[in-house]
Amino acid sequence: MKIGIMGLLATIARHFDVLIGLGVMLLYPLYASVRATESPSTLEDQQWLTYWVLYSFITLFELSCWKVLQWLPFWAYVKLLFCLWLVLPIFHGAAYIYENTVHKYVKIGVSVSTNYPEGHLKVLQMMSLDARKSVERYMDRYGVDAFERVVVAAEREARRQS
Repeated sequence: MKIGIMGLLATIARHFDVLIGLGVMLLYPLYASVRATESPSTLEDQQWLTYWVLYSFITLFELSCWKVLQWLPFWAYVKLLFCLWLVLPIFHGAAYIYENTVHKYVKIGVSVSTNYPEGHLKVLQMMSLDARKSVERYMDRYGVDAFERVVVAAEREARRQS
């Protein structure tokens, strides 16, 4: 009976990356992605969309380089550790990669209407997309002068509290 148990443990140890990898790389991210679509938070959307893009790149890399990777016995564990870092809520690695690389170097949707004064354009370009849309809606509804009054009042309040 000991040989049977030892054989089972050896098989589990040999295929540990596959057993854990299924849950870490596919099942949990799938569950979290569905939850994120129901959540109003855009941060969760960033985390999981970025995860799936990175996971796709990893898969393409594996498919392209499988002849080399089969000679690297540690590849499966490196991939598992990297995916753990991407997925686990304590790290939010995918969100970290998005904030520190994608968001800095890929500027999609940063166009701002040129109908605003130069000072306002610079401020709008520094805002997140959601904030920029809200401010632009406010200026369209109430005018640039109303927005300027809000900014001046906010600056005055900030100076008063300092």
